[in-house]
Amino acid sequence: MSMAACSSTVTIITQTTVRAECRAAFEAWQAETSRLVKTFVGFIQQTLLPPSPPAQDYWVVMQRFLDSDSAIGWLNSPQRLERLTMVQPYLTGRADVHVVRGMADTPASAPVSAIMSTRVKPGRELEYRAWEQKIAVAQSAATGLVGYRFEPPIPGVQADWLTIMRFDTQENLQAWLDSPVRQAILAEAEPLTEGFDYRVTRSGFDQWFPVATIGGQAAPVWKQNLVVLSMLFPVSFLFGHFVSTPLLIRGLGLPFPLALLVSNICGILLLNQLVPAASQRFAWWLLPAPGQDNVVRTIQGVAVIGLILVALATTFVALG
Repeated sequence: MSMAACSSTVTIITQTTVRAECRAAFEAWQAETSRLVKTFVGFIQQTLLPPSPPAQDYWVVMQRFLDSDSAIGWLNSPQRLERLTMVQPYLTGRADVHVVRGMADTPASAPVSAIMSTRVKPGRELEYRAWEQKIAVAQSAATGLVGYRFEPPIPGVQADWLTIMRFDTQENLQAWLDSPVRQAILAEAEPLTEGFDYRVTRSGFDQWFPVATIGGQAAPVWKQNLVVLSMLFPVSFLFGHFVSTPLLIRGLGLPFPLALLVSNICGILLLNQLVPAASQRFAWWLLPAPGQDNVVRTIQGVAVIGLILVALATTFVALG
């Protein structure tokens, strides 16, 4: 897709909080809704970011379309409105829906983002724009700022003014949100606005473990690392044995560092598909259900992954 085409695309960002006891039902609903949106003219891609407590305790769904007409067509479609009626019992509070032009500055393009929506008082729009320029200059000096996006309302679609701030780490984002400089400038906007809300969205590798949270509790990092290792080991060996060495190095004559770079790129693409699938299979171990013996489950999971790694190593040694 060309840069011109990318700049004309529109992304719908939906943030919604799901009741803990309704997570499985919501995931089934979302899977069916994902299949439905793919049938709409102009749909390009969908990205799901599951909760990542404590910073993000809600789901983020990003749906990218070719243009505004396609996005609005989906937003106002009878099929979507019917699906929303079905999902309401699974949710707490209201869902935030934002429409962003372009794709480069969506939340998934940085490790952590804050999406802010502001309702400006009628007749104070020009003053608010001047205020926005002032805070933009101040936050440009914030440590870890990756990008900043400011979106005015879209008549008939989005009444709020939208701001997206992207940072390299949660700590740097929080430091700016809590900074005295920002607090002082925010106070100046109070006479201009009727309401203000923001949510923090995390991306990075959290999407590799979409089932690794229960009731706000994250699966232990060492368990996630073992699941990644169980996928990384076979991918690295098999790609090196059957592709990198015979084709890239011997066949094409690529130097080892370049062949390694190609292998790593292909490996990451494969892991993006394999690790989420593996996390589904090991959900019983990543976070045992309440009432289960965690010690027994832990031993069982380690034993299973250990046996898998031993079996793979034995097979690979035989392959030479």
